[in-house]
Amino acid sequence: MNLDVFIAGYGGQGVLLLGNLLACASIREGRNVSYFPAYGVEKRGGAATCTVVISDAEVGSPVVGRPQAAILLNQASVEKYFERIRPGGFALINSSLMEAPAPACAQVEVLAIAMNEVALEVGDARLVNMVAAGAWAKKTGAVQLSSLEQALREVLPERNHRFIPLNVEAMKRGAAFVTS
Repeated sequence: MNLDVFIAGYGGQGVLLLGNLLACASIREGRNVSYFPAYGVEKRGGAATCTVVISDAEVGSPVVGRPQAAILLNQASVEKYFERIRPGGFALINSSLMEAPAPACAQVEVLAIAMNEVALEVGDARLVNMVAAGAWAKKTGAVQLSSLEQALREVLPERNHRFIPLNVEAMKRGAAFVTS
């Protein structure tokens, strides 16, 4: 297995936490991983991106020019990064923050989920990244939901462990959108 995913959104959506979670869960499953976060000078509201590479072999570089998969959490990220996805790739898009329909492309499979609404149904708007985690894990098969759940204890500060059941529920709701 060699899989890379590019994650983009704005600060406050949990982009970096999502990348860290995918990386930690993959390590738990015995894979080699690189996690490459990047964000603007603002912590909230500025652009935030990260790349995660998961492999059974050594990871040569954390830099990915054309990712196999992308998780795009807002309109600006779709406009800026959708074209970078490799032909035959996969885009998971948060349709809640799209002003126009999600892009259609014959060479990239698109799954659009109204993640903000799903997160609110679960109980907290901050769970958008967990909805994405569940959908991405089920779609790619790269990590098990149980590994993501276990990795939450590593990536969340202990004061937030009481929210793990909500995070897990959001992941399950995201996974439920994947039918194949």
